Amino acid sequence: MSEVIDHVGIRVSDLLVSRRMYEAALAELGFVVLSEGEFEGDVYVLFGRSDSDDFCLHTVGSKPGRDRVTTGAHVAFCATDADAVRRWHDAAVRHGGTDIGPPGVRPEYKGHYYAAFVLDPDGNNVEAVFTGSG
Repeated sequence: MSEVIDHVGIRVSDLLVSRRMYEAALAELGFVVLSEGEFEGDVYVLFGRSDSDDFCLHTVGSKPGRDRVTTGAHVAFCATDADAVRRWHDAAVRHGGTDIGPPGVRPEYKGHYYAAFVLDPDGNNVEAVFTGSG
């Protein structure tokens, strides 16, 4: 993902509902399901580009730190161009996300910042962003 963050995982209240939104939206950014299964009693779905495991959905578990739904987080996914941001937003909204910021240039941010925002089924603020020109 970057030189700062290696990967992100969130806990969801309904894995099937969240997976439906994330899988459809992230496909528009080149992500695929890399693996899915169970780890220490928690079910997961792992997404990434190529073989990079960038983002994971987990069910709520019983161990400390794994025992509650993630809410109020903000995750921004890189897009290759503005069209990918638009496709991501459309797919996210069609599959359970709630629009909180349609695709467009955000002049209040640095440079050419083209982004869109949705709330996922658990209320996390999820974004797709393209920071190139055009």
